Amino acid sequence: MTTAASHPALSHPEGFAKRLRHLTAEYLFALVLLISRIFQFRRNPRPRMFFRFFLGVAGAAMVVLPLGLGAGFVPAIAGLVMLICAILLPPAKPGANASDIAHKLGAVAIVSGGRYQRGSSPSVSVQLFVGSEHICALDGRLQPILEIPVGRISTIGAEQSKESGSLRITWANHTAEFSYRGIFAGRFARAAETAIRGVMRPALPQRRAAGA
Repeated sequence: MTTAASHPALSHPEGFAKRLRHLTAEYLFALVLLISRIFQFRRNPRPRMFFRFFLGVAGAAMVVLPLGLGAGFVPAIAGLVMLICAILLPPAKPGANASDIAHKLGAVAIVSGGRYQRGSSPSVSVQLFVGSEHICALDGRLQPILEIPVGRISTIGAEQSKESGSLRITWANHTAEFSYRGIFAGRFARAAETAIRGVMRPALPQRRAAGA
């Protein structure tokens, strides 16, 4: 009886640790997505200006308030670093940016495409611009290397192993596979699959045969 009763007590810490690891991974993945969104508008003057303004105001508040309330010097030092970063952050570079290209392509979402290899060419890192009519894969220079018509997609699926993932899309007589690496590989693959499924039209219901 004692041994049987002790199993739940032993499994409880293991279950808690597993949930904690999962929650930590989700928060880290959300942080990675946030940072990638920040870098997406690094050439967009208006969002960059608002980001610098927010960073400067938040940094100044963290410098003044903790010292006034006697809360210690650690938040003040962090605020000072934020304020210096806001001042030293270089202005936006002119040229095309992801937001402008997304608007031009009619994309409703931009997701990571991992790496894509076309034929015998070396694999390149790509972003997927997901639109209601087409999925466009663009390389690091924002040059298009693949276009997939949404209406002709027959199958799509994300797969995950330990530290790798893949997204396979089939349309007409073509198949494209995007590979992901790292601890968030599976999450990036599933995020891309979810974004693409969001613009795919549901299959029309089959008509019943006459007299059925």
